[in-house]
Amino acid sequence: MNKISKKYKDEVSPKLKEEFKLENDLALPYLEKIVLNASVVDGLSDKGVIEKVKSQLGQISGQMPKITLAKKSISTFKLKEKDPIGVTVTLRGKRSWDFLENFISLVAPRMRDFRGMPDDKFDEKGNYSFGVAEQILFPQIDYSKIDKTRGLVVTIVIKKSDKQKSKRLLELLGLPFRKENI
Repeated sequence: MNKISKKYKDEVSPKLKEEFKLENDLALPYLEKIVLNASVVDGLSDKGVIEKVKSQLGQISGQMPKITLAKKSISTFKLKEKDPIGVTVTLRGKRSWDFLENFISLVAPRMRDFRGMPDDKFDEKGNYSFGVAEQILFPQIDYSKIDKTRGLVVTIVIKKSDKQKSKRLLELLGLPFRKENI
């Protein structure tokens, strides 16, 4: 059990039960999975780019990502059905907790002009999505092997939650959100 999942069990869940007046432990919001997506526009012209991004996302996540394919053809973008257009990986269990701990302690502080995470990126079910502008923020990536900086989208899926509960859960875990007056 890593530090952040232990913190959830020992500190965060009792606070959430008290704040939201939850009787049952099964009603508590919890981290179900984290999904990382990187779209690769260059992949249509250069097939090697997809493999590079797949390798980088694999280093960041610690598991092998899968290539996403186009669902339909779009002639204006010269896109055919089943063309590779991105890379995705889903982290569950210990790997999702490890990624979240790594992001909070190492990646977020390295972001340029970081003033906290935006708090308007929650959906109606309480899932939180945000973009990371550069993959080189992650310490697992070797800067000398990067051909081009690329971004990725991170979605934190929280079960049994809404916007308010999810935000409070992430705050208690240590994810810094922007202050209202900035």
